[in-house]
Amino acid sequence: MDYVRLGTTGLQVSRLCLGCMGFGDPERWLHSWVLREDDSRPVIRRALELGITFFDTANVYSLGASEEILGRALRDFARREDVVIATKVHGRMREGPNGGGLSRRAILHEIDASLARLGTDYVDLYQIHRWDDDTPIEETMEALHDVVRAGKARYIGASAMWAWQFQRALHVAEQRGWTRFVSMQDHLNLIYREEEREMLPLCRAQGIGVIPYSPLASGRLTRDVAAGNTERAQSDRIARSKYDATADADALVVNEVARIAQERGVSRTHVALAWLLQKSPVTAPIIGATKISHLEDAVGALELILTPEEVAALEAPYVPHRIVGHV
Repeated sequence: MDYVRLGTTGLQVSRLCLGCMGFGDPERWLHSWVLREDDSRPVIRRALELGITFFDTANVYSLGASEEILGRALRDFARREDVVIATKVHGRMREGPNGGGLSRRAILHEIDASLARLGTDYVDLYQIHRWDDDTPIEETMEALHDVVRAGKARYIGASAMWAWQFQRALHVAEQRGWTRFVSMQDHLNLIYREEEREMLPLCRAQGIGVIPYSPLASGRLTRDVAAGNTERAQSDRIARSKYDATADADALVVNEVARIAQERGVSRTHVALAWLLQKSPVTAPIIGATKISHLEDAVGALELILTPEEVAALEAPYVPHRIVGHV
């Protein structure tokens, strides 16, 4: 496993991050394919054995069950000082006018709730899960700054928004002397590259670490187009909303991944992740593994370096996509 700094911070993270949305309770979450605790723990343990020290979850994943499962597993399998825990705030946790969002009230309540579920005194990275149109960004940034000052988070990050919104948040923090975002968790993979237009250049200019989610396009980059009949492919409405509309154009990219993988004698996962790992300023793709084999395959991608000709061939078939993920 390789370890790199998150953006321009001094925080060292593993080159791959384990995404924990797939750990939880299917009865408390909109995805029927999530793993319950007994099936989640071996995956988390194997991630640690492979050198993965960076774990990403969110309060809204299975309405807190993901945080609970991750927290218990890390307490049993690792020392707190050896792992980097990231969680997120924004999603609706309960009914009522203050059940979600990024108000001061919501942030200060939800950080304490997340810490209790994770069983830790602090998180290493506290991220806003989306932009909140109903809360002034000044209120959000000051509340996050107070969370850091209180020692409940070491760093703060953001996820999935327009570049102008991210720039505005960075400017407000700088102007007021508040804690700045150090990371951007955005939607980026070989069949969704819209972040290359504005967000990635902004992150490069500002020294922001990028930790992309859905690096394998919910598995679409790892299998033949005709083999899309997995349980997750059929039941994951969010993933279908991201990719179904462009399936014909994306098939050309998927076929190129398959060709290069065959020529190199590696898996398609290796090719798709190697492309992302070579994309500046990507720090650590978030791997949503629900099987140990998913993890072991992903780690192998760290050894593959694509040639400029291979990168060009992978990128050539891409066509512009409708923006998804920001709202």
